[in-house]
Amino acid sequence: MNRKWLKGILVFAGPAALTLVIAAQSTPAAQSAAAPSSPTSSSPAAMAHAQQAPLPSLTGKTADQAFKNIQVLKGVPADQVVPAMQFISASLGVECEFCHVPNEFDKDDKKNKATARKMIQMQMAINKDNFEGHQDVTCYSCHRGSHNPVAIPIISDEEPKPAAAEAASSPAPGSTPPAQRPSADPILDKYVQALGGAEAIQKVASRVEKGTMSFGRGQAPVEVFAKAPDKRVTIVHQPNGDSMTAYDGHAGWLGSTGRPSRDMSAQENDAVRLDADFHFATDLKHIFTQFRVGRPEKIGDREATVVTALRPGQSPVRLFFDEQSGLLIRLVRYAETPLGRNPTQIDYADYRDAGGVKIPFRWTIARPAGRFTIQVDQVQQNVAIDDAKFAKPAARAAPEPAK
Repeated sequence: MNRKWLKGILVFAGPAALTLVIAAQSTPAAQSAAAPSSPTSSSPAAMAHAQQAPLPSLTGKTADQAFKNIQVLKGVPADQVVPAMQFISASLGVECEFCHVPNEFDKDDKKNKATARKMIQMQMAINKDNFEGHQDVTCYSCHRGSHNPVAIPIISDEEPKPAAAEAASSPAPGSTPPAQRPSADPILDKYVQALGGAEAIQKVASRVEKGTMSFGRGQAPVEVFAKAPDKRVTIVHQPNGDSMTAYDGHAGWLGSTGRPSRDMSAQENDAVRLDADFHFATDLKHIFTQFRVGRPEKIGDREATVVTALRPGQSPVRLFFDEQSGLLIRLVRYAETPLGRNPTQIDYADYRDAGGVKIPFRWTIARPAGRFTIQVDQVQQNVAIDDAKFAKPAARAAPEPAK
């Protein structure tokens, strides 16, 4: 398996598996327990071993308290360091080793690491001095997926499309006066009706789905247990053990076989809370306080109506509804990092009737680093699921010292 495959897995089992990177660059005690191989090692044995590493707690700590040799991101919450590194990786199209010495992330032996620090400082200065501190300029603004920024405009092989020219001369998104914006209510109501109607949706209170997760050339069995109003756990059965992502109705947690579970960060909680909302379609108007209808966009061979959903203090969520069926076919959400927004895109497909309600039997979760697809082949509605299924496992007691 290659690193792109591995990064795709980290995106899924991601919040849990990304703790490998945290362990590799945190305090000496955590380092002593971390896997000896590179955090991005692609060997199955390395992954299996690394999953046994205990997880250092980042709760309430700043980056410079949790990690060694932090120079630019001092004061940043510790749980935002890895997302910030993900943002750099996606923006430049590089791996960890481009800047870091494998397994010794605190070392300054590579020139690229010093350059990266200067670039972060430059980005922060540009935004502070020119954009009132807003993150209008990021690593991606110049790099566009390449570690060498493109300085010369590219001559296209084709004439600019009329739609692109029109968009370039149109007002910026959100600049239309509120009184002139179309209402999102008919779009959201059509979505509810397309699924079977509010009454049918509310009649379903639990769901068990079984299927296959595909990532690159690999596959693994997967189970999803969900219960109204907001409990959900996804279990991936990998050869070296199970990987779990869960929300118990109050908080999210992640775990894998042979390793202590960990609580999600605030941003991870916000994302998984949306996924766990069992009646998401009928709850949309309660979750979000404002909706803005944008220009239609093409997704595959279908036209989609775009609705941006807003909440105070949170990043926007973009919803794409099939113009013909009214079904939700794409959701894009963002996680804020000290360097920019990390996007997550979820595509929903293969809608089928399940007990009077249409649900997607296939969804693909993608980030710049990779993607995976879950294809469901078995669904059970309104089955009894014990709340213990969603509860975070109790921490294992430390072994008694030898006598």
